Amino acid sequence: MRDLLRSLLGYHAWANRDLFEKLQHLDPDRNASERHAAIRLINHYYVVARIFSGHLTGTAHGFLSDNTEVTPQLGDLAKDVAALDGWYLDYIEATSPASLGEFVAFTFTDGDRGYMSRAEMISHMVLHAGIHRGEVARILSQLAITPPWDTFAVFLHGTQPQRRLQGAQ
Repeated sequence: MRDLLRSLLGYHAWANRDLFEKLQHLDPDRNASERHAAIRLINHYYVVARIFSGHLTGTAHGFLSDNTEVTPQLGDLAKDVAALDGWYLDYIEATSPASLGEFVAFTFTDGDRGYMSRAEMISHMVLHAGIHRGEVARILSQLAITPPWDTFAVFLHGTQPQRRLQGAQ
């Protein structure tokens, strides 16, 4: 389980870096509304990841909703996302396999109750972010900016080119 989560979190961090690089092509003036929409989408999945980090550690996350009222600057958000991506990777290394399977009770920001294993929470965070990275990629495509090639298989084969050998040595 830890190996799969490590790969998923590595992919997540890689995809986030790639997306922020692509967003540098959005003109802050000419593409102001699209840029704002992209930042809001990323900030949303960042906040959700922060909320789940609180659930994972049993600490108060301090969020009342799944986004912030104030839209952060792109550069600040990129730094915050990268730091949180690192936190999740460190968390996996510090958490025992048995703890990853433990179920945790928590409350969503809308007041609904939840109950998920730590591994399920981490998987949810990665999958949830992927949905919103896809929405941002659509914005980029509509502006004739080639979106990142955001797939797990591309990440695995790009970071581990020996996989192209299909097990042959």
